Amino acid sequence: MKPIGPLWLGALLIAALFGAFQAYYWIGRKLGGKLYDSRLGRRVGRERIEKVEQVVERWGALAVYGCFWVPMLRHTLPWVAGALRVSYPWYIVASALGCLTWAPIWWLGISTLVWGWLQLAARSPITAAVVAVLAIAGVTAYLVWRRRRRSVAA
Repeated sequence: MKPIGPLWLGALLIAALFGAFQAYYWIGRKLGGKLYDSRLGRRVGRERIEKVEQVVERWGALAVYGCFWVPMLRHTLPWVAGALRVSYPWYIVASALGCLTWAPIWWLGISTLVWGWLQLAARSPITAAVVAVLAIAGVTAYLVWRRRRRSVAA
């Protein structure tokens, strides 16, 4: 069985994600309430931020770990945790555990898909092309559907 991509790249992903989470926390801690009026805060929306605040207030550092598994929380919770001044030692533990569990699963899943497609392309280029076109069409259809749903809701 062949390796699933270079492992150093997976380790780099974990380190970069951990670094980003620390930066988000300190940006949130430094800017505090100013984040809500920032361009990012306006884009995310006050109501969503308040929902994230409720999650952080209820679960604390455990919410930091959980946010890795929920797409919208993954992008908003770290700076909200900083703004709410979640205990930094617990934040480090939770974000490290999240990085060590989420990033390898993501990396192995994506690299497995890429490696599998490359093997398919080596055996049957036409089938690989059809699979690629179907995947692109599926992603495009999903994005169009999501955009229409949001515009109808607005």
